Order: sequence, then C-alpha cells, then structure tokens
Amino acid sequence: MHVPDGFIDIPVSAATGVIAAGAVAVSLRGTRRELDERTAPLAGLVAAFIFAAQMLNFPVAAGTSGHLLGGALAAILVGPYTGVLCVSVVLLIQSVLFADGGLTALGVNITNMGVVTVVVAYLIFRGLVKLLPGKRGSVTAAAFAAALLSVPAAAVTFTGMYMVGGTTDVAAGTVFTAMVGVHTLIGIGEATITALTVGAVIAVRPDLVYGARGLTVPLQLRVGGRLVDAAPAPAPAPAAAPPRSSRKVWLTGLGVSLVLAGFVSFYASSDPDGLEKVATDKGIDKEAEDHWLGDWPLADYGVEDITGARLSGGLAGVIGVGVTVAAGSGVFWAVRRRRNSAQSADSAGSGESWKAAGGAESRAEKTV
Repeated sequence: MHVPDGFIDIPVSAATGVIAAGAVAVSLRGTRRELDERTAPLAGLVAAFIFAAQMLNFPVAAGTSGHLLGGALAAILVGPYTGVLCVSVVLLIQSVLFADGGLTALGVNITNMGVVTVVVAYLIFRGLVKLLPGKRGSVTAAAFAAALLSVPAAAVTFTGMYMVGGTTDVAAGTVFTAMVGVHTLIGIGEATITALTVGAVIAVRPDLVYGARGLTVPLQLRVGGRLVDAAPAPAPAPAAAPPRSSRKVWLTGLGVSLVLAGFVSFYASSDPDGLEKVATDKGIDKEAEDHWLGDWPLADYGVEDITGARLSGGLAGVIGVGVTVAAGSGVFWAVRRRRNSAQSADSAGSGESWKAAGGAESRAEKTV
C-alpha cells in the first residue's frame, strides 16, 4: 500500500507529513519507556524483518497480490510507540533507497501504514487480551484478529485522504468499496504472518514479546460449586540472576530476514498489490508521478549493472535488510542511551538534593 507521488495533492500530503512528524516525535518519547537493555537491539531487528517480509507479495485474488504492512506485528513484539518508529524507518528506507513510495507521499504512507495500523491493531489486541484467558495462545489469537482488522483500517484511511485530496475525479464510494474489499483479503495474509511470527517468538522467548508481558493465569478454587480466583500467595524474593541474553534470537531473526529478502523474495507474486490494482482498474493513477529517485542504482529493488533478476533482486534485498537493521538499531540505541543519560541525571540530582538537605539539617543543629 505504498502510495506514490501524485495520488494525493500537495496540501493533504503536507498535512499528513505534519501528522507523521508529530507521531514520530511522540513515539520517540514513548519508546524510552518501552525499551530496556535487553529488548532495544530487537527493535532494529523487527524493522529489518518487516522490510524483508514486505518483499514477499502473496496472491490474494485474480491478478492481485498483497504484502505485510507490519504495524500490528511491530506493536505486539516491541510496543506501540516503538512499532511506529519501526515501520517509519522501513518506509523511509524504501522510499529513499529503493524508490518505493513517493517522497511527497512519505507523510501519507507513514500516517497510513505506520500510525493507523499500529494504533488500531494495538487497541484491538489489548482489548482482546483482557477478555481472553491469560494464556500464550490468547496472545497469538489476539494478534491474528488485530492484524486482520488493521489492514482494512488503513484502506479506509487512504480512502479518506483521497476524498479530501485525491487528484482524480473517481467517486469516493468506488474507491472505498474496491480498497476495503481487496485489503480485507490481504488482511488475512497479514494476520497469518503476524500470528505465526508472534507465536514463534512466544514459544522461544515469551519475555521478549511486549504484548505478552504480565501474562499470568490466576489460581482458581472451587467454592460452593463454582470457581473463584484464589488470593495470590506472597512469593519469596527471587535470587538475583543475570538477564538472559537475546543474542541467539537476534542472530536467528537476522538470518531469517536475510533469507527472506535475499532468496525467498524471488518467488514472490509479481502481480500488482492491492493499491496498485485498484489504482489501475479505477483510474486513480492518472496523475501519478515518477519517483524523484527512480534512476537510483537500487530503484525497484534491483542492483544496477547486475545481470540476472535473481541475483540483482536478492542482492538488493540483502542490502535493504542490512541498511534497515543498522539504521533501526542506531535509532533505538540512541533513544535508549538518552533515557539512560536522563535517568543518571535524575539520580545525580536526587543525590545532590539529599546532600543539600543533609547539610542544611546539620547547620540547623549547630545553630540550636
């Protein structure tokens, strides 16, 4: 659902750019609370995996394909604020490095794919987790439903943008029906990929899944023929133990991303995705503009001067994964470091306050 330049007019594109910038700014602050030393490196990996998975278009209907949007997956694995940043990093790299998604439409794409999908998916996910039994399977089921609904939500948002700032005269009702219909089908693929990925991580390291934190099942006792929650027993103080390393998970995830982008992507569907198909069939692409970086050596996910589609596309995918994991990890490392600096400053300030208070008390005692 990468919107190219020319689909949405400049005023609306600029407005969504402001919305996207504001969402990223808020997410930078929220990410400091979500990430810790153990999970911060995984955020960059999640961005790289989303980049790789988006190269795998899957068929959904005659002549139409879809691909992962990734908002639900990122929000559940690393948190909603971090999820917005993950998808935003992916969209920025795709637009600048691979000419996928317009530059003037970058705000449209971040708002639509990086904010709407994350917010809608996470709200649905949290609501379902509260209603379902406190088991790991419930997290996977909630992830499926949240991802499924997040994709048509993005389609509805695009239709709203088109109603306000579309550059063609196609009826909004026509666009709405076509977009929601095909993206509901794409949502099934999105939900399947999201649920499988979340389930795989939970099976290995549930402590690394943000959406599964605090997942407990209360002890129930049968009283008077019915089950009631038992009062939790006081737990003994656990012995200090070093945190488990996430290196193995990180290396495995990176390997999977490289294989998906560098090899499996060659077998992806070549049919146009949902937005491209609707744009062509309904005529909303009449004012579409060529990407400003269309002559870039990596444009259209191929490496210039490399013969052979398999080698060119695979090498471009590997480069994309490498750049995404490096850029994402750098962003989240900087955010985490700033949080640590702020905490150190607060601790130092508290220490100085206690010293000052202690000195004042001593002087008061001497005066008395």
